[in-house]
Amino acid sequence: MLNELSPVNGSRTKRKRVGRGAGSHGKTSGKGHKGQGARSGKGVYRWFEGGQTPLKMRSPKRGFTNIFKKQFDIVNLKDLERFANGESVTVHTLADAGIISGKNPVKLLANGQVAIALSVSVNACSAAAARKIAEAGGKVEIV
Repeated sequence: MLNELSPVNGSRTKRKRVGRGAGSHGKTSGKGHKGQGARSGKGVYRWFEGGQTPLKMRSPKRGFTNIFKKQFDIVNLKDLERFANGESVTVHTLADAGIISGKNPVKLLANGQVAIALSVSVNACSAAAARKIAEAGGKVEIV
């Protein structure tokens, strides 16, 4: 029964193979005369706009990127709790402790409290962080 089923006549047609010589579908094989559409591998990407300046390039650009901006590794005061009283904290000790990557200069910020006297040596420091460390009996050195 199932082996006798077949599609209705005319419902299944063969694919039109264009560009296979003069004997198939005429001289230009349905591709018109010359131009991009007549070439092999024809077609343009979806966002192609016929050669005019694309929308992304036409639209106004906003903002500004400062190419001279310094990128700092940030260290907060709460990150310094793991060090012992009177210990010297440098960029190398911070990198060894895994607090910073060690690739960028280090900036110390005042997020958190410090209760021990530390000698901190970093590339930059906020005024509030330096004040909090000084109040705890430590000192900050900018290198």
